[in-house]
Amino acid sequence: MGDQLSLDISSLKDARKTKDVIVMAELYNEITSVRHHKKKIVFVLSAMRHFAETLKAKGYKVDYIRLDDGNDFQSFTDFLKASISKHNVESIVVTKPSERRVVNEVKGWRDALSLQVEVRDDDRFVASIEEFRTWAKGRKTLRMEYFYREMRKKTGLLMDGDEPEGGKWNYDKQNRKPAAPDLFIPKPFGAAPDEITKNTMRLIQKHCEGHFGDIEPFRFAVTREDALKALDDFIENALPLFGDYQDAMLQDERFLYHSLLSPYINVGLLRPMEVCRRAEKAYADGHAPLNAVEGFIRQIIGWREYMRGVYWLGDGDYTEQNFLGAERALPWFYWSGETDMNCIRQVVSQTREEAYAHHIQRLMVTGTFAMLAGVDPLEVHEWYLIVYIDAFEWVEAPNVIGMSQYADGGALGSKPYAASGAYINRMSDYCKHCKYAVTKKTEENACPFNALYWDFLARNEKKLKGNPRLGQMYKTWEKMDANTKRGYRSRANALLKKLDRNERL
Repeated sequence: MGDQLSLDISSLKDARKTKDVIVMAELYNEITSVRHHKKKIVFVLSAMRHFAETLKAKGYKVDYIRLDDGNDFQSFTDFLKASISKHNVESIVVTKPSERRVVNEVKGWRDALSLQVEVRDDDRFVASIEEFRTWAKGRKTLRMEYFYREMRKKTGLLMDGDEPEGGKWNYDKQNRKPAAPDLFIPKPFGAAPDEITKNTMRLIQKHCEGHFGDIEPFRFAVTREDALKALDDFIENALPLFGDYQDAMLQDERFLYHSLLSPYINVGLLRPMEVCRRAEKAYADGHAPLNAVEGFIRQIIGWREYMRGVYWLGDGDYTEQNFLGAERALPWFYWSGETDMNCIRQVVSQTREEAYAHHIQRLMVTGTFAMLAGVDPLEVHEWYLIVYIDAFEWVEAPNVIGMSQYADGGALGSKPYAASGAYINRMSDYCKHCKYAVTKKTEENACPFNALYWDFLARNEKKLKGNPRLGQMYKTWEKMDANTKRGYRSRANALLKKLDRNERL
């Protein structure tokens, strides 16, 4: 499948070049059931096409169906029925898909196809789904930090015997520096589109014209060889300062010191552990400091593994959770970028053009505003799934529903990521170029985040006041005089009414 582009994936490990047939398909329904960013579709399809060529060059028999072959298959099942009729098939081997919807389809293959179907675990992850379930069993709340420590011990990454390298598990407090525009910031690796990619771009421009996002310029790697070059470039040029500035935002520097490797890891062009080992070696060689390397590795064997584990817990209704009862429609400017809030305008415009924004832009700008404004978390989830090149449901849904929107009531994160404009001003230069004044509170030209922050706490007081990490903020709210409180709530109410009327904000 499109996110299984690894030569050593479990379904291919014993594939016989003389006998077995590897089947791959581009299905129109798969790229339009969610109206993904055009650049994301180009990336996945071009990577699939290149991977198929790699398999053929290695001597494997590949049955590959392309969108422009005129196929009208409605599902993987329909495609397999047609493929089976062409080959002498005894059984089907597949690595377990990453998404529940597709797993449910695969479960029906044995009956639908009247063949033996072997579903193998996806062993590209550090922790199996069962291992995570065992770790999570009996815990009232799940905290990534404790799971992450188990993954450090299991892999041996940045370990000094039984203790963490440097004496601490987590150096996040050192990774919150705002960036200055005069920093030397390297440009991320970019791969020039070859003919396969150019043909894919033309195809998607034709078939997916109404989808969100720009196709050009297209700079993503679509082969393992180029993905490895991107890894080399990050380790050499950006990793040393990744830690210091990983939470920073600059309006004219969209990528800062971030790796942009997540799309390649998520589709299988890079292996998670090889990426982590390269970063670890950079620390051992004195090329990158511990806070940078630990922070980077934590994103992969900590958050990434943790998100997958959370996704596969329960009965598959995770995206339907709405602890705060938020029901407002997603604001139209999440698609257009047409807002006077410069931070959101910058992030949405970048997202439309690049299919990328880094984790703080997603969490503390578009994510925080949606939560403060009471936007339906399912709509927020669907937006993130559509617009980002690395957004696959297993990793995106827990990040949005649990971490960003607190819709699971704290099962994943210890507190809502609510913040006023002061946080964005501290970590970015967005506010310097904004129509709204971040230092003002309730005036007409005051930053909307300021009033919405206090209104969010007030209207959710019954559900959130008992959270120990919000205790100080509720004490501050209680100490405010009645006029100040009324001012915040009145300003927030006016802003929310503008959202409901689809007026410019």
